[in-house]
Amino acid sequence: MPVDLAETALIRVRQALQKNATLVTNSGALAIGTLAAAGLGFFYWWLAARLFPPEVIGRACALLSVMGLVGLLGEAGLGTLLMGEIVRHPGKERGLAAAAASVGVALAAGFAVLFVFGEVYLNSSTGPIDGWFEGVAFVLGCCLTVLSTVADQALVGNLRSTDRMIRQVLFSTFKLMLIAAAAAAGYASNAAILLTWAAGMLVSWIGLDLLTRGGARHLVGPPDFQLLHTLRRKVFDHYTLDVALQTPGVIMPYLVLVLLSPAINAAFVSLWMLIFMASLIPAAMATALFPVIRASPKQSRHNILLSLMASLLFSVVCAAFVFTYSEEVLAFFSPAYPEIAGSSLRFLGFSLIGSTLKFHACTLARLSDTMRKASRWFMLGALLELCFVVAGAKLDGLQGLVLGWTFAVSIEGACAALILAFVMKRDSAAGPAHERPTASPLQT
Repeated sequence: MPVDLAETALIRVRQALQKNATLVTNSGALAIGTLAAAGLGFFYWWLAARLFPPEVIGRACALLSVMGLVGLLGEAGLGTLLMGEIVRHPGKERGLAAAAASVGVALAAGFAVLFVFGEVYLNSSTGPIDGWFEGVAFVLGCCLTVLSTVADQALVGNLRSTDRMIRQVLFSTFKLMLIAAAAAAGYASNAAILLTWAAGMLVSWIGLDLLTRGGARHLVGPPDFQLLHTLRRKVFDHYTLDVALQTPGVIMPYLVLVLLSPAINAAFVSLWMLIFMASLIPAAMATALFPVIRASPKQSRHNILLSLMASLLFSVVCAAFVFTYSEEVLAFFSPAYPEIAGSSLRFLGFSLIGSTLKFHACTLARLSDTMRKASRWFMLGALLELCFVVAGAKLDGLQGLVLGWTFAVSIEGACAALILAFVMKRDSAAGPAHERPTASPLQT
């Protein structure tokens, strides 16, 4: 009897994998790439914390967070658009990707230059940018960040997540090697850390192209600005949703630097980066749903449930780990970090649960093409997060900031859970014969 049950279970697992082969393959590649990048990134920041002073780490992380925000603003929803639209325009994929990348890089360069001049003229004595060399490294990093973001999402839209996985691993590997070389050469500055990121991104694309025999070059062709122009409404809708969803998390290290201090930011970032890298797993699962459901809408309900349950389980495990071992993780990076932060960061992992629910609610909005309406709610959530973070930092320092962030994200997650439950219940009542690309109740 146990043997029969085991055989039955294996058959059902094999049938489920075959039924969802596209989702499993692409989300699996995204998850593997993310985990590899997370592990290498963990050691990157461990090595940086051991070799660089806390003040340098705090300022560099603040700059990288602003670089991420500039990258988000410069990306302008173009990469997300590619994920959903490339499969709808066969034969025009390369031109659409090239046009999106060109526009994104131009926007990023403009935003980056504005930030550099603002820091130099308005905050020159206490700001993280100290000299023209750091400014140039920052602008270069912003442009490469947008280029990599758009191209990575084009790979996902083409269902080439394995190539994205390879590039992620190459980027993390080269970045780790470069930070060690910079420290060995005695370059312990903000600019050195920025340059490891910029050079790592550039070399990772060269490496991908060599390993895949031109796979990176074949991703783009002559820019098709006309096609991109016809999709401009959807570009804006994706843009507003991405900005509303991601801005508070991206800019958080910069806020900690401004609200508290560079040393506190160094300790905060060591655990924040771990949380951020962990959040990439549920984000990757939700991201993979977008092109997969567009390609096979009849499996939408089953795919959403599979992605959501796996992501929530992962988030709960990570939250429990951070709650139990936050101080040990800080000590692993640097013996000074537990003295700076203490146990103030132990609740930070619970924000992953709310974030997971938000990621999947966001995917529902993309699938139903209601990004603009959904972005209004996400903007309110972003404002809630920022207000709670500032108020918490003013009331109780680092611990207040962490509690404020976690509480705000949990409120948003509860609202997203209600939306997801409504959609699942409605699709279940409709039955398999009526399954279609999921529509979000946000559109009503």
